[in-house]
Parts: sequence; structure tokens; C-alpha cells
Amino acid sequence: MQPSASRRLLKPVIILVALLALAWLAHQAYRVWQFETLFAPQRIVENFRSMPELFDSNLIPDSGPVFELEVAPQQLPQDFSFQGRTIAISDWIKTSGTTGLVVLANGKLVFEDYYQGNDAQSQAISWSVGKSFVSALIGFALADGSISSLQDPVGDYVPLLRQSGYADVSIQDVLEMSSGIDFNEDYADPQSGINQLGEEIFLGRSTNEWIARLQMAGPAGREHHYISVNTQVLGMVLEAATGEKLASYMEKKLWSRLGPEGDARWLTDAHGTELAFAGLNVRTRDYARFGQLYLDQGRNLKGEQLLPAQWVQDSVTPRTAYLQPGRSRFEGIPALGYAYQFWIPQGNEGEFMAIGVYGQFIYVNPTRQVVIAKNSAYADYNVDGDRMEYEALEAFRAIARKLGSGAN
Repeated sequence: MQPSASRRLLKPVIILVALLALAWLAHQAYRVWQFETLFAPQRIVENFRSMPELFDSNLIPDSGPVFELEVAPQQLPQDFSFQGRTIAISDWIKTSGTTGLVVLANGKLVFEDYYQGNDAQSQAISWSVGKSFVSALIGFALADGSISSLQDPVGDYVPLLRQSGYADVSIQDVLEMSSGIDFNEDYADPQSGINQLGEEIFLGRSTNEWIARLQMAGPAGREHHYISVNTQVLGMVLEAATGEKLASYMEKKLWSRLGPEGDARWLTDAHGTELAFAGLNVRTRDYARFGQLYLDQGRNLKGEQLLPAQWVQDSVTPRTAYLQPGRSRFEGIPALGYAYQFWIPQGNEGEFMAIGVYGQFIYVNPTRQVVIAKNSAYADYNVDGDRMEYEALEAFRAIARKLGSGAN
């Protein structure tokens, strides 16, 4: 071949390589822009109902029968009290950025409404409400023998973690957010661990490999330290123990038997690993169905036992002193307790909650026989998110008192 011919061939190749490099850089820039604007006030509502369109995800198909909810409409209470103030329920719905609100009382759908463009078919991002679903999957894996014991170290299941701080931490300590791992969950701090993890994900890097570099800050099983990477580790244990992706295992064990109205989706990193700690996308009614499963001690709406009743009880019962509700206070309010990826308010009605950032909730009150699912896009979460969550608890309690058993 003549040198001139070689040069003619080389030029298109160089152009192609340059175009591919530019395309890759543009893709990376777009992912960074998505990450940086994910919670922007002008985009947050649309983003929160469109996450599977923005990012990679695995399908959890609605492969079983739909268990229809009996509808018996009731009116919400007019107001509730919080920190010495009377707050109108209508104002709370608006100011807390609500996008969907579903109330079940005595197994019936008594209230449902959607806001800011969402509707009954909208899939809402769970954020940390998804942690409670992961807890349920741990219960299934323990029941079917995939996991031998909650006392097993996670390193026994996940070789990738054997050089990390997690190597000898028990599954139970991880479930209870007592792993002792050095990690900062402050969403308002751009340099925090949770924001570094988010950046790793959105830049297409491996979530699990990043977590495998984490080390201990102190001994496990001594204090409650809520960090999302613990739930990702539970996801790693589940995949190793069951030999299935989380989405597949959830479809088989839960979603095909819960009677949901629609598919769910689980966000993944660029390597196909489900984001166990935050990535579930579900209709608001189906979040309520999950809460009803726990209210009914592991039975679905047809009365079939899915989860062992003992697992449900253990999941919502703080086991040790450092997990008890009221052990500290937030602005005079007793702090929530913790069990197996569920939050436990102080009180005498057996309440428990799944809570996700920016206003995602499943509230369950066994005494009143009430389940409330709320999805939100609360853009000011980094300003006063803790206050917003305690305010929501008092709103839920007012709703339960009015619409539930023994209503007054």
C-alpha cells in the first residue's frame, strides 16, 4: 500500500476515535449534570417520578394477580398539632412537597390523592424506604435457608468484602445500622461519604468496589449509626446467598405474591448492580400494600403467609438499649428507635415506619389498623429535613386517630 493511501485511511480512523471520545465526554458531562440537578427545586418533582428514565434500572414485573383494594372513602382530619402549633392538613400536604398520599384503614382504601402532576400510575422513587424492602428480602432468604444465621459475618458471603471493615461484621449488626463502619451520611456536606458514593454511581463506577474500600471507625454492635452503605452490603449478601439479582429475587418472593397494581423498577449502577439502599421505584398504592403486609404479620391481602410472623415482629422491635426510641431528643421530641431497617416512634400503639429522604414514608399503626404511604419531593430537605419527618409523624398520628380503629 502506498504511503498516501495509508494516510487517507488513517484520517477517518482518527476522526472516528475523536468523535467517540467526544461522545464519551458528552455522556459523562450529561451524567454529572443529571447528578448536580437531581434535587434542584425546578426539577425535583419530575425527576422523582422519572428515575428509571434517567438512570439504569432492572425491572421487577407485576407477574402475579392484582389484589384489588376495597374502597371506603373518608375525609382526612382538618388539622394536627406539632411543636405547639396547629397545622392544617391541606397546608402540610402542600408545604411538605407531597406527590402522593394513600391511607389504608382496616384493610380498606379510605383516602387517596396525588399532587404536582403525579397520579396513581406514577412510579415514585423510594430513597431509603427501599431499605425496608431489602430487610424483607433478608427475611425471605433466612426463611428459605439461603442465609444460615443473622450472626454470620458478611465476609462469609461476599469475598469482595473480606479485606474491608465489613469482613467480620454480622448481618444483624448491619441490619440494625450498628456496623461501626466509617462513613458520613450528611447530605448537606458535598464531601460526605453519601455524596461521594452518589458521584461514583453517576459517573459509571462500581458501587460495590467503592464500598469494599471502607474501614471501621469503631467496634460493631455498640451504637446506632445510620449509613446507607450498610443496606448496600445487605444487597451484596443477598445476591451472593441466593445467586439471584435483587430484582429477580424480589419478584419471586414478594412482588408476584403481594398483589401489586404495577411493575416496579430498581435503579442500578452502570455495572447492573441494584442500588439496594435507595433505588426502588414503586406506585404509592403498592408502597401501602407493603405496609399492609407488615401490619398483617407477613400475610398478603388474600391471607397467605409470605414472611414469617416472627420475622415481622423482630423487624420492628428494637433489640438493644442503643436502638430504643427516646434514647435522645430532637428539639424536645423523643428520637426514633430502630430495628431491622425500620424506624420505631416512641409510643404505646406499636407504630413503625419506613422513611426516605425528601419525604418518602410508609407509616404503620397496628393499634389503629392504619397504613399510610406518602411520596414527596421536599426540596428543602437539607435545610430542615429532620423537622419535616417529625412533623409528618404527628400528621400521620392525627390521620390514624380519625380514620382508624377506635377513631375519635
